[in-house]
Amino acid sequence: MYVPSAGGAGDGGAETKLPVLVYFHGGGFIIGSFASPEFHTVCLRLAAELPAVVLSADYRLAPEHRLPAAVEDADTLLSWLGGQTDPWLADAADLGRVFVSGDSAGANMAHHAAARAGAASGRRLRLAGCVLLWPYFGGERRTASEAACPGDVFLTLPLYNQMWRLALPAGATRDHPAANPFWPEAAAGGPGGPAPGELPAMLVAAGDRDMLIDRVREYVARVQAAAAGNNNRRVDLVEFPGAGHGFAIFEPDGEAAGELVRVLRRFVHGGDGAASPAPRSV
Repeated sequence: MYVPSAGGAGDGGAETKLPVLVYFHGGGFIIGSFASPEFHTVCLRLAAELPAVVLSADYRLAPEHRLPAAVEDADTLLSWLGGQTDPWLADAADLGRVFVSGDSAGANMAHHAAARAGAASGRRLRLAGCVLLWPYFGGERRTASEAACPGDVFLTLPLYNQMWRLALPAGATRDHPAANPFWPEAAAGGPGGPAPGELPAMLVAAGDRDMLIDRVREYVARVQAAAAGNNNRRVDLVEFPGAGHGFAIFEPDGEAAGELVRVLRRFVHGGDGAASPAPRSV
């Protein structure tokens, strides 16, 4: 849990409470931890500069725990959060403004968790929005950007293929709904549930040199089509020229990372946001 060190919240007053950003780390569902330095650094910055209460969550990893284990863990976390009244969280956090987010595989989890939360009846937690950073989806059909992926970037086609083989249920293809939320299987009760119609307001960010950029654009187009006619649902895609997969993780001090934080602040607060002191990690 990350909260601003001062001036954020703490006396329980509604006017001082901060929005909550639930954050799932990336790693292809097979590596990474909320304690990894790169994700710790990101969460510190988000807590300080949005500002927000950031809840960074671990989850079970493949191949020991294949999908949909990670998605089930995300669902469990949101269910737990919806019932929270303990002062250590409730005094600082505005549980009426909860955003679910993640990067790469964590963005995939955020999509599925938001879809399941929107479809479930009797949920105590109503999501204010969903933030997907360079989301990690799959499919058997190759996109043009996947086919043209250079070999000198972090996420290459061979690595992508191998991570999905390790993460998906044994024998499943990349059209499994855990990877491809729009494949027909997803309508038959897959872990993606009835997405995308029940997703909240959404912000998607990716670099235009990301191997997955075509898949990201297709995803956003599908969600935007489902949101058409719903004036309360915004679906925004922000592309960063020259940036690759995970750009704000690997270059946290770069110009693109700074702009991403400003974009997130506007999405979460509906404006330019305000400066905040350095956060602490709890």
